[in-house]
Amino acid sequence: MSENEALQGLYPFLHGGKQDAAKLRLALLESVRQKALDSVEVKRRFFAEHGTDVIGAAEAIAGVYRSGGRMFSMGNGGSSCDSAHFAVEFLHPVTAGRPALTAVNLASDIAMVTAVGNDVGFGHIFVRQVIAQAGQNDGLVGFSTSGNSENILAAFAKAKELGLMTIGLAGYDGGKMARSPDVDHCLVVPSESIHRIQETHVTIYHILWDLVHTLLAEDRGRLGAGRVS
Repeated sequence: MSENEALQGLYPFLHGGKQDAAKLRLALLESVRQKALDSVEVKRRFFAEHGTDVIGAAEAIAGVYRSGGRMFSMGNGGSSCDSAHFAVEFLHPVTAGRPALTAVNLASDIAMVTAVGNDVGFGHIFVRQVIAQAGQNDGLVGFSTSGNSENILAAFAKAKELGLMTIGLAGYDGGKMARSPDVDHCLVVPSESIHRIQETHVTIYHILWDLVHTLLAEDRGRLGAGRVS
C-alpha cells in the first residue's frame, strides 16, 4: 500500500470519500496506544542511560541552594511552560515539610520580554535578565527541545561569565547546547518527537525536585524564605 493510499484510508473525507466512523475510532485507539507506549519507552531509555547525569544535576542544584543562591529558568514557546513549571515546583512544594526554595522563571515577565525583544532583539530577552538579577552563587536552567535556541545559548554564555551553575535540557542529539562549554550539565532526550522530548523533560524536573529536597534534608533547619542562611 502506498503512502497516499494509507492516508486516504485514514482520512477519506479529504479525498471525497465517506469516513467510516468505526474504522476511524479503531485507528485512533491504536494511535493512542502507540503514542503512550512510545512515551514510556523514551523515558525508560533516557533514565536507564542517564540516571547518574540526573543525580549530578540534582547535586548541582542542591549546591546552589546550600550556598544561599537561587535558581533561574528559561525557555521559549512550549519550553517556556516547562520553565514556569520548573520554577513553581521549587517555589510551591506540594509535599508537606519541604521548604519553598527561590526559583525565578525568566519567561514570565511579558513586559520585560517584549521590551527587550522590541528594542534590542529577541536573542537578548534572557541575557538582560541574567545580567540584572543573577549572581555567582545562583544557577540557571534552560529548556530547548532542539538544543539550538540562540537566546538560551546566549544566556548560558553570560551566566558562565558571571559564575553561575548551568543546566540544559534538550532533545534530538542535544544540538549546540550539548557541545557548549557554557553548560555544566546537559540532559539530552534522544528522540525525534518534540512531544516525547517535552514529556520526558517534565519527568526529569519532577525527579530533580525530589532529589534536591532529599539532598537538602539535613539542611532544612537552615532553609528559610527560599534562601539558605
